[in-house]
Amino acid sequence: MPTVYPIVPGHEIVGRVTKVGSAVTKFKPGNFAAVGCTVDSDSTCRECRAGLEQFCPNMTLTFNMPDKHLGGVNYCGHSESIVVDQRFVLRVPSNLNLAGVGRRCEEVLFKDRRCRCRSDAVMCILSSLTLLTDRQMPLVFYKRIFEGEIMQKRKLGKSNLEVSAIGLGCMGLSFGYGPAVDKQEAISLIRAAVERGVTFFDTAEVYGPFTNEEVVGEALAPFRSQVVIATKFGFKIDPKAERALSGTDSRPEHIKEVAEASLKRLKTDVIDLFYQHRVDPDVPIEDVAGTVKELIQQGKVKHFGLSEAGVKTIRRAHTVQPVAVLQSEYSLWWREPEADVIPMLEELGIGFVPFSPLGKGFLTGKISEDTKFDKGDFRNIVPRFLPENRKANQAVVDLLGSIAQKKRATPAQIALAWLLAQKPWIVPIPGTTKLHRVEENIGAAAVHLTPQDLRQIDNAASKITVQGARYPEELQKMVGR
Repeated sequence: MPTVYPIVPGHEIVGRVTKVGSAVTKFKPGNFAAVGCTVDSDSTCRECRAGLEQFCPNMTLTFNMPDKHLGGVNYCGHSESIVVDQRFVLRVPSNLNLAGVGRRCEEVLFKDRRCRCRSDAVMCILSSLTLLTDRQMPLVFYKRIFEGEIMQKRKLGKSNLEVSAIGLGCMGLSFGYGPAVDKQEAISLIRAAVERGVTFFDTAEVYGPFTNEEVVGEALAPFRSQVVIATKFGFKIDPKAERALSGTDSRPEHIKEVAEASLKRLKTDVIDLFYQHRVDPDVPIEDVAGTVKELIQQGKVKHFGLSEAGVKTIRRAHTVQPVAVLQSEYSLWWREPEADVIPMLEELGIGFVPFSPLGKGFLTGKISEDTKFDKGDFRNIVPRFLPENRKANQAVVDLLGSIAQKKRATPAQIALAWLLAQKPWIVPIPGTTKLHRVEENIGAAAVHLTPQDLRQIDNAASKITVQGARYPEELQKMVGR
């Protein structure tokens, strides 16, 4: 019988079982399983008796070295397949978080014990495993480090909408931060995020406009049943005009038109999460909620969301059609939702998806007062990004950097980990155009902030006054309505 561990260390090969032979009784397709490649304990030491065979001081195997079971075959990344005794096969929980596999072994915990290993951890991730019998497990093929990563899942409030703990905001691939990324590069990035365990992707018709939905739809088509796609309605859009956006439009007939167009661009038959992008002061929110309710009843939408809406509006909408998710800005340098919004969300059982969780890039520590933005980058008009304000706000980044150094993490990972620690129904959606940033952001889910860490962050942050408004006046008028 395989030992069941709460977590699998960096030396393990992990994958989802896709096929089983007739002799298999302990595993079935869909299980997550791991192969302990460095285990050959004598089952007599204290660690073994405690169920920690991986730490047996009498272990006879070493990583990538010959062993008696395999007849001298090197393995774990150096052969196409191996056969392992069934005692080395472990069942692992489906929400197992392996996002931090790039860290060193001593950072991995086993039942509150620390690994004594001081070597660099290596993780070989498989996209599939085939179990022939309970005594043999040929590993079908290897994929490179990080691929196929198993991400923690979270449920967004009471909606039963389950997504990866870290999502991906796709806007910046097509809109807002300068020239759009090449379409094939954008598709590759989104698919790489899926392969690394991300299941939650955010887009909108206004991003591009329209092109971002097209990219997201094409990228996710092969994985459609595995992912959650959120998009948005609520603006007047004229792509031929100098200014594509010309105010809000949440008239019921327009919402229905947007839904049909988004379904086509996203190459899907249902929108998982349909947000009102901004509250329309000319259309009662009850009419908006009622229209989305119709779309849900027709099977075209699964869940209703609001973005940057005020407390009273959310409550009114919720009485007509339950609001599954609120999306608004929230981060260490914009904490206004803590006053009224987050308590209300908790009361009603509504999930929270913070956009700009890294302060539009500032909290990564890669932006200084001297940074020059592309002429098409909307941060050029954001008061908070004026050079003098960037200089003053560096104190927030310095705070994150000090915590990151202690945790062997990055400032961005600490900023995201802080958000995850606020509520279990909060799922940030950092955006990026770079694969290494996707991997860095995913790694935030593995960063554990203790109550003491959180108090230290809050105490230090309370002494910092962030300079500059988060929006120019025209855009600020559209939030919190």
